Amino acid sequence: MSNQRRNIPDYKPMGKARRPASRVPWFAAGVGIPLLAFALIGPRQETAPEPEQVITDLPADEAPAEQATSSPTLTDSAGTAILAAEPAAPEYKDGTELVMTIRRGDSLDRLFARNDLSRADLAAIMQTELGRKHLRLVRPGDEIAVRHDSGQILSLIRDLNMTQALQILREGDNFETQLVDRELERRTAGASGEISSSLFLAAADAGISDRTIMNLAGIFAWDVDFVLDIRAGDQFQIIYDELWRDGERLGDGEILAAEFINQGESFRAIRYEDPQGRVDYYTPDGRSVRKAFVRAPLSFSRISSNFNPKRRHPKLNTIRAHKGVDYAAPTGTPVKAAGDGKVIHRGVKGGYGKTVILQHGGNITTLYAHMSRYGKFRSGARVRQGQIIGYVGSTGLATGPHLHYEYRTNGVHRNPRTVKLPDADPINPEYLPEFRAIASDLLEQLEARPALAVAQVDVNKN
Repeated sequence: MSNQRRNIPDYKPMGKARRPASRVPWFAAGVGIPLLAFALIGPRQETAPEPEQVITDLPADEAPAEQATSSPTLTDSAGTAILAAEPAAPEYKDGTELVMTIRRGDSLDRLFARNDLSRADLAAIMQTELGRKHLRLVRPGDEIAVRHDSGQILSLIRDLNMTQALQILREGDNFETQLVDRELERRTAGASGEISSSLFLAAADAGISDRTIMNLAGIFAWDVDFVLDIRAGDQFQIIYDELWRDGERLGDGEILAAEFINQGESFRAIRYEDPQGRVDYYTPDGRSVRKAFVRAPLSFSRISSNFNPKRRHPKLNTIRAHKGVDYAAPTGTPVKAAGDGKVIHRGVKGGYGKTVILQHGGNITTLYAHMSRYGKFRSGARVRQGQIIGYVGSTGLATGPHLHYEYRTNGVHRNPRTVKLPDADPINPEYLPEFRAIASDLLEQLEARPALAVAQVDVNKN
């Protein structure tokens, strides 16, 4: 056994490990729900009817030269010239407009056949690089807009996301493909809510999406344990972007400012993008709301066993310290790294079952046990905060599917829910004046909403 393995703390005594027992919308940023795209369709235009013959009495010598050469000149009995206008050629680019929606079990070939569209044109489109790349896979609910002339494809447009679309245009017998940018309009909106039974129900009552409320939880995940700390009466309010295009609301954009009130304590965050393009959330005085670690390494579960030095072991029926926190969750729930670190153990570890141990800076280690399987990495690999390192299971001495999570500093077990977490870097002092100007405006918008009567506290309080 290597020195590295000998230095791994012995977290639990060895024991016998038992074996582990919609339709898709187009949108979807990011805490990164896919975004739904809508087909770009212009106003419906009817094919212009052939104009009736126009007869104009003009002296023969006054007829325009181009008309005299392009149309036969007739005369009546008096010798007056009669000019017959040619029928206007149909505008080829207009054609017939059609929006096709993918059904379950559909393929593009089946879709074209159902709508009497040229499958030879489809084959030609799929020979193009962009057509093959962006049309090869379709899902139920996807929409494709085409214009055609008796089944012959004139144009095809498929939205790839909120800001980009694939555009295919006929050029003679061939097709020209390109990616086009879709301009979005951003409108600032606000919402607030109070939790009575569920954070998601409160978000729905406030008219905001699950994606946005997950982003809100992600912003404050370093200060609020959204698994255990949420209480009835907790409140939130946000200022956020709404995304619009062609007068249609597509969905929610980024959260610009937020306040979360947990058990009477208020936490605020302002979004700021610095000149280098780095985006983060900061307290009103410029400190990062992030910490080096998150409180809980998995999302929205429940505590089945808390940190307890005098707990009686449920299987061994002896008093044995429980030096971590157990999060009950369904088998297969993703487990994420609580902070940046190096994998120093990946394998079965006695009563822990399938276990991962990470070494972090500051002589901190974290342990994740009873997993059903590991993430895509090996021992010795470096992982980033939030990266999936495994999945909830019930391996080892576990009574049911859950994650056992431990946090150690200098080899000493600490309660993961109450230990003071190291701070992330504050905003660069060079950017503080610009940040304060942005923050002032957003805070005014927050404060203009119905007042939430709570005491303001230090966001870094633990």
